[in-house]
Amino acid sequence: MTKLMPRQPVPPLQLSTLQGAAWRLNDPKPANFTLVVVYRGLHCPVCGGYLKDLDGKVGAFAERGVAVVAASTDDEARARTAADKWQLENLTLGYSLDPATAAAWGLYFSAGIGKTSIGVEEPEMFAEPGLFLVRPDGTLYFASVQTMPFARPAFGDVLKALDFVLAKGYPARGELPAPV
Repeated sequence: MTKLMPRQPVPPLQLSTLQGAAWRLNDPKPANFTLVVVYRGLHCPVCGGYLKDLDGKVGAFAERGVAVVAASTDDEARARTAADKWQLENLTLGYSLDPATAAAWGLYFSAGIGKTSIGVEEPEMFAEPGLFLVRPDGTLYFASVQTMPFARPAFGDVLKALDFVLAKGYPARGELPAPV
């Protein structure tokens, strides 16, 4: 598993999207950041609520100069079903996130274990959640990767943090290698 480091370049990221166009990390030209959110997939009820919340805050992120994309390892059909079921109207939704790319971003993987509480079959393998803020120069500012679907960073908290970061010019932290 790769460990991304703040203030260092992130790996390339290119996604197919439900909007029809390919999305590349270096294509949006946000004033401040790109927010990349990786979700587990259609089978995850927690993801539905999480992305619905993000969908309602896309404009608030844009007001702060932040471009937003969400993606999963789900195929197009599952991603489209998720977008419809969760009523995602504002969010750029990527699909078929390549496992090698997900690994390069430091994400964890799980094996499917059957149907979830909402009766949807888990895929054979899928990436666990991650949230990344990337500066326009392609360097990492913030990362949160998880092994479980629970206790993700709340988007309202991320917006409040961005207000502070932008007002104070707060630098990325965690940039030092671990002491040996």
